[in-house]
Amino acid sequence: MTILDKIIERKKQEISDSKSKISLQQLKDSEFFGRETYSLKETIKSKSGIIAEFKRQSPSKGIINDKVSPLEVVSAYEKLGASGISILTDKDFFGGSFEDILNVRNHIHIPILRKDFMIDEYQFYEAKNMGADAVLLIAACLSPQQILEFTELSHELGLEVLLEIHTENELKHYNPNIEMVGINNRNLKDFKVDLQHSVQLKNLLPENVLSVAESGIYNIQDYLYLKEKGFDGFLMGEYFMKNTNPAQAFEEFISNIRIE
Repeated sequence: MTILDKIIERKKQEISDSKSKISLQQLKDSEFFGRETYSLKETIKSKSGIIAEFKRQSPSKGIINDKVSPLEVVSAYEKLGASGISILTDKDFFGGSFEDILNVRNHIHIPILRKDFMIDEYQFYEAKNMGADAVLLIAACLSPQQILEFTELSHELGLEVLLEIHTENELKHYNPNIEMVGINNRNLKDFKVDLQHSVQLKNLLPENVLSVAESGIYNIQDYLYLKEKGFDGFLMGEYFMKNTNPAQAFEEFISNIRIE
């Protein structure tokens, strides 16, 4: 089994457990379910383009930073000019939790992307329940039909969609209702990074599709290279989170790209 296979197997059990504890109606009765969402697509176009991520760990890197609080980090990201916030909610493989979004929602006023492995309708109600504005759909673990259905459900709930692809074959998962397409520089099956592969794939997207470079952006040169190649947004987590002070790392990065 690949790492992705293991994650999906565990995710199915996790969802089953959640369904047995919290009903759909309970999710709909939450504080955030009726809130008007922010548009990640619009803030990517109008601000820095950086979706700054809060991530404690990953299957490929292990513990990245488990010493800082989500509120402290994401508040600084917002203040310093992030277009949006990505928060991992997968517990077993990424050390995340629903509370990481719930605890910051009332304190920040830019879009939050729920980053998880979305394979069941129930998870979209969870995302709305916790105060997310957008969800990630990963082509590697969904069919084109599932992507279509989940996109429709997301929009019914007021959520935007970031579709993540990594291979040319996954281009068929795209449909015109999707707000953003993320191209993962990291292969989820073996976790190798290849920026050039992503650039080639971006060139095959339909014109005017908002594109987001995801993962494996390790320095300013990577960012500038991808920006020069036409990417609109940049989802970055490890670059900032690996520092003792992620907010300071983000501030230095923003300052440097503005100088460039």
